[in-house]
Amino acid sequence: MAQKVVVDPVTRIEGHLKIEVEIDGGKVVDARTSGTMFRGMELIMQGRDPRDSSQIMQRICGVCPVSHGTAASLALDDAFGIEAPDNGRIIRNLILGSNYIQSHILHFFHLAALDYVKGPDVPPFVPRYQADYRLPDAVNKQAVDNYIKALDMRRKAQEMLAIWGGKMPHQQGIVVGGATEQPDTQKIVEFKWRLAELIDFIDNVYVPTVKAVAEAYSDWFDIGRGCMNLLAYGGMPLEQGKDHVKKEKFFPSGTYIRREYRPFDPSLVAEEVKYSWYKDDTGGKKPTEAVVTPDPKKEGAYSWLKAPRYNGIVMEVGPLARMWIKKVKEVTDLGEKAFSVMGRHFARAIECSLVAHAMDEWVLQLEPGKPVATPYEIPGEAYGMGLTEAPRGALGHWHHIKHQRTAVYNAVVPTTWNASPRDGLNQRGPMEQALIDTPVADPNNPVEPVRVVRSFDPCFGCAIHLMTPDKKTLAEFVID
Repeated sequence: MAQKVVVDPVTRIEGHLKIEVEIDGGKVVDARTSGTMFRGMELIMQGRDPRDSSQIMQRICGVCPVSHGTAASLALDDAFGIEAPDNGRIIRNLILGSNYIQSHILHFFHLAALDYVKGPDVPPFVPRYQADYRLPDAVNKQAVDNYIKALDMRRKAQEMLAIWGGKMPHQQGIVVGGATEQPDTQKIVEFKWRLAELIDFIDNVYVPTVKAVAEAYSDWFDIGRGCMNLLAYGGMPLEQGKDHVKKEKFFPSGTYIRREYRPFDPSLVAEEVKYSWYKDDTGGKKPTEAVVTPDPKKEGAYSWLKAPRYNGIVMEVGPLARMWIKKVKEVTDLGEKAFSVMGRHFARAIECSLVAHAMDEWVLQLEPGKPVATPYEIPGEAYGMGLTEAPRGALGHWHHIKHQRTAVYNAVVPTTWNASPRDGLNQRGPMEQALIDTPVADPNNPVEPVRVVRSFDPCFGCAIHLMTPDKKTLAEFVID
């Protein structure tokens, strides 16, 4: 008889996520992911000075606020009909890239790795699941030591970001029209000095540790396959140009659907709400039309997340999508095994290295004394779209300005794509699909489903409990 396992909250992720999986024959046969908190940041923006968005919308997240500041500023640039000068473009990329490094190191060493690395029996390594820890003793010990070193590396990445962004979290360096900080030789040297240390850590510790874990857990290249459709808005522009999709970017825009590469068309993005706690008449809308009308008592709904779809298709976003669409050989050489729990971890590590090395070149392209921002006037009425890539995936902000005030604001974030509930066609979201067929050795110790969840690096906060099909709760787990 099938068993229902509920994990609420799922810990070692950002935010609040609940998952429910039905297990039959030792495998997951059905899954639901639930965002359990209402966001409402878009409502706070209504009626405000539109320029406030680059600061207010960063407060969506304390881990990747830079991405929201970037998307908000790009939407303002689009609405105002301006673009950042080269210095401003490069500084934006350096701030965002620094946040990528910090976030990727955080995700692997301090969130996901403890699913595979057994630390000493002291906090923060306990409490933990009784998992199949397989790393050789020497490798496991080194990985534990690197847990501590990774904390210091994250601090250096934050310092690197603060050189151009002023502070972290919620930097102040990315604004409409460009950036606020003037480059000079001292800042460039300080940035490169920290970056060199981080590159050494990424290439000689982070990537080798991921490879060691992947070798010991090679069967996890066949678990967590998901929808196998990928989407990247593209990000970190390398040239001037107001057409975000067409201009050259470090992360190209694109899709991979049913095993075919295709161009990305922003007009095909829409949000479904059939199983979301929002009024039904808000479903199927494009992000420019979307309104936020909560309906917390809606029958059949199970998540505060909407269900974004691309031309009606379920899409995964994140490092795997970016590396696959960028056609990075180390990742595409994995073939279909890239679409897996371990494939996502590997793609994220490779991406971290690529971003770090790229920044080492970009910082030398700064020209002291040249402008960092473009002057502007606030239009009476305008629409703006800001597309970028957050560490966790494709991020878009849509902004309608009326009477020089924000009339409508909408953010479609990476985890809304990956952890979305079912849609109007009853298609499961990407994470729900990845959970299907996951083997579970012990329903009372469900480490396998959370390994799948953490491979997406979702932005939530969560817990787990076990239930029988008649809804009787068998046990609950709350892990600090």
